This record gives sequence, C-alpha cells and structure tokens, in this order.
Amino acid sequence: MRKWGPLLAVCLGNLMLMIDVTIVVVALPTMGEHLDASFGELQWVIDGYALVLAALLLTVGSLADRYGRRRSYLAGLVVFAAASLASALAPNAPVLIAARAVQGVGGAAMLATSMALLTASYTGKDRGIAFGVWGAVSGASAAAGPIAGGLLTEYLNWQSIFLVNVPVCVVAVALSARMLTESRNPHAGRLDVPGMIGFSVAAGAATFALIRGAANGWTSAGTLGPFALAAVSLAVFLVVESRRRHPMLDLSLFRNRSVTALLAAALLLQAGAFGYLPYTSLWLQTMLGDGPVRAGLVGGLALSAAGFVVSALAGRLLHGISPKLPVGLGLLVLAAGDLLEARLTAGAAGTRLIPGLLVAGVGMGLALPTLSGAVMAAVPRHRAGMAGGALNTFRQLGQALGIAVLGAVFSGGLSAGLPAEAPAGTAAALAAGQGQAVLAHVPAATRDTVAHAFRAAFAVGINRTLVVSGLLAAIAGVLVLALVAGRGAAAATADPARSTDPAPPRGPATPGDPARTAEAARAAEAARTADAARAGAAAPGEARDAAAGPQRVPFGSPSGAENRSPGTDSDVMLD
Repeated sequence: MRKWGPLLAVCLGNLMLMIDVTIVVVALPTMGEHLDASFGELQWVIDGYALVLAALLLTVGSLADRYGRRRSYLAGLVVFAAASLASALAPNAPVLIAARAVQGVGGAAMLATSMALLTASYTGKDRGIAFGVWGAVSGASAAAGPIAGGLLTEYLNWQSIFLVNVPVCVVAVALSARMLTESRNPHAGRLDVPGMIGFSVAAGAATFALIRGAANGWTSAGTLGPFALAAVSLAVFLVVESRRRHPMLDLSLFRNRSVTALLAAALLLQAGAFGYLPYTSLWLQTMLGDGPVRAGLVGGLALSAAGFVVSALAGRLLHGISPKLPVGLGLLVLAAGDLLEARLTAGAAGTRLIPGLLVAGVGMGLALPTLSGAVMAAVPRHRAGMAGGALNTFRQLGQALGIAVLGAVFSGGLSAGLPAEAPAGTAAALAAGQGQAVLAHVPAATRDTVAHAFRAAFAVGINRTLVVSGLLAAIAGVLVLALVAGRGAAAATADPARSTDPAPPRGPATPGDPARTAEAARAAEAARTADAARAGAAAPGEARDAAAGPQRVPFGSPSGAENRSPGTDSDVMLD
C-alpha cells in the first residue's frame, strides 16, 4: 500500500475531475425539470465547469510550482469536495452553475499537479506503470461518466452525481496527506495575473455570447456586447503574453505550424466528438422516453467502447508511423461517424445513433491517444510542460465552446423544424427538456400528432448539430494532414539541441587510446541519459522501458505533457 499509495491518491482525484466533465450529460433533463432551468442554464451547468478548468489550468500550474504541488493538490481536493456538496444542495440553476464553476477551480488544481506528483513519487519502471494506470483511469472516467450518471440519476436522484464526490475526496485527502511527496520549482516565474484575466474574460464572454445569441438573437445588444468584449479581451491577452518574460501561454509555440495545427485540432476534436452529446441525451429522454440509464448506454457506450478497443490496438500496431497520419485520419473517421449519425427522423429509434457512434469511436481511438504524443514530439524537451498545459487548455476550451456553438445550432434547427403554428416559446421549452410537460397540456385528441411534430423538430435540430460536428472534425483532420510535419521533420524541429550533443570521436577507439575510449564512454552515457529522460517524460499510459519506441497516450487521458506542471517548463525539486 505504501508503494502505490501516491498513485491511488492521484488517481482518485483524477477520477472525479474527469468523470465530472461527462457525468452531468444524462442528468440534464432531470435537472431542468426539477430546477425549472432554461436551455441556456443547462448549457452553463456543463460549460461553467469546463471554462474555469480551461482558464485556470496554466495559472494553477504556475502557482503549484511556486507554493508546492502537494499543497495545491490537497487544496484542489478540498475545494472540489465543497463545491460538489454545494452543487447537490443547489436550490436553483444559478446556484448550481456557480458551484460548478468552483468545482472547476478544484479540478484545475488537481489536473495541473497530477503528473508532477507522480514523477516525484516514482522512478524508472514504476514511473511508467504509474503513468499507465493514471492514463487508464482518465480514459475510463470520461467514458464511464454518462453511464454512472444514468445509474445514479435513475435509481437515486440527480443530486447524487455530486454527493458521490464527497466521500471520495475525503479518502483522497487522507491518502494525499500521508503518501504524497512535496515538490516545487525554486526558479518559478512571476504569476501572470493579467494573462489569466484576459484569457478568462475572452473565453467566458465568447461562450456567453454564443449561448445568449441562440436565445435572444444574434444582432441584439446582449449578444454583440459580449462578442465585442471577447474580442477586446483576446487582443489584450495576446499583447500581454507577447511582452511578459514568464507568460501564462508562450505565444512562440504558435510559430511552429505543427503545434498550431495540433492545438487547433485538439479544440475542434473536443467540440466534434463530445459537444453534441447533451442534445442527443435530451432527445433520447424527453422525446423517446428513455430513462437516464438507457440514454447513457445508447448515447455513449458505443462511442467509448470503440474508442478503447481501437486505442489499445493502435498503440501496438502503429509504431513507427508518423503521428500526423493516425491523428489526421482519425479525425476524418470521426467526422464520418458524426455524419452517419445525422440520419434521424420523427420515427427513428435511439439505436439509429449506434453505427455512427461506433465509427466515431474508431476515429477517436486513432486520434486521441496519438495527439498528445504528437504535440510533445513537435516541441523541444524543455518546452514540453508549456505545450502539455496548452493542449489541456485547448481541449477543455473546445468542450465549452463546442457545447455553446452546437447548442446554438441545435436550438435553431429545433425552431426551424416546428410547424409555423406552434405557440411562441415551444422551442425553448423543448430544448430545456420540458417536452413531456408541454404535451401534457395538449388535448388528447391531437396529442399524438403534436408529439410526432415535436420528434420531427428534434430530428432536424439533432441532424444539423451532428453535421456541424462532423464538419468541425473534418476541418481538424485536414489541418493536421496539411500542416503537421512528418516524423523526421518534427524531430529535427522539436529538438534542435540534438545537433549540438557531443558526438562520439571519429574512428574506432583502441586500447592504446584511453582518452578516446573515455570520450566515447562519456558520449554513450550522455546518449543513454537523454534516452532515459525522454522515456521518463513520455506520455502517461505506457509502462515501458527506455527503448519502447514511439509513445501514445491512452484513450481519454488529459495530456501527454512532460513530468512538470502544465504551463511551465521547470524542473521538479523535492522538499
């Protein structure tokens, strides 16, 4: 227990923060009914968490470097537990949204420190095993979220999806206090508060505008104002980051076209793969009458299962292949799966989604495990911490913006699909999960006809959402295939220091030339040390030795960052 206690402590935190990204999806209709929440409020229940997680991840990594990773992780657990309890006790939607945002603060502290804590606790083969288990837990958590949420919501209540976090946090805090080793960076730079504020305001205002525009119109002052604020805040953020000595996000990363394409792909992948799931869950539960458990199984199991299987096979079969191919082609396969799902009609059963979900899962299984490794391969070793933090940030930002963008598409399609004589506010009520309540007020003689019209309108909205999701994934795939360098070019670009490493002496060493023999030995030792460092800093999820070859991250794991806090390029110092 002593040996693997640190791993258990970190995995418990990771389990909660990853599962809470997806666990609320199948509970949304029940939440909407009990809290009388609007469609926009339901979107914020998910986006409030994802946005704060994205906005604070890089900043919290810097704070952890300065004040201690173990201390930051413990603080994150406590905050996460308190926010989970507040979410369960929320009397209305605004309070729930605020509590979810605080959950994101705790989640950011846990995610930003997990890899560095494992690095401080394990070495050699044990480190590879620890990263493997940690990555597997990440993937399983994200995949199990809809199913776990369905079970808890159907057999207990929606509050239980948050209450379950509290005892897990208590155990994690006790283990962390006893088992984890403190580490920090003695050379940590100054906290980038202006950058954090600029990024947070830009992301939040853009998401607010997208959600508000779908409800109030795209030319209203309430929509254009937040869009303008987002643009100004983004400009301020870019100016601030370009001038700071220790920026939250080093903009020089984007001079590398491979990194730029891969980060854009990470954002678009999250939107294209997961952004539509809340809306298919609404359709399954409010229009087809599925319970939360069946909605979780039908609407998510095929996607997750295919992703896991393909991810495991890809890790074994695709060694030696340039990462741009599995990432780019995987994204195109994901796009094909989204488009295959977009065949719903008024009489369609939920199982019509399954073939497309399977294809989309194959695409994710190809793209996700390789994406993190591709980013790491495209940057020098000393920039891996910053690149890994940027990747995590872009993925969470893609989740938040994807839900907002696709929510606008879904809402517009739903309105367009309703008959012209439908009363005002019908589309908003259906989008908020109140379809059965609306039908209850329809005369019995026409109820079947109205229900058919509602299902037809939902089919239009879902189909449009899936088409846009497919287009986003296809754009990401094209970007990767067109802009990401091949393996050899990426290696040369990412690690220019290789050309300056001491080369072995020319000609064979002889017993009569001790100087040359010693020089050769030193060069060989330097090469072995460099290889070991690369292996130890590789993406989580692969128990391997230093000669294991190309590295891939398990399906669903958050990043392949080096063993440093995301957002930093610093070394670890143990107390």
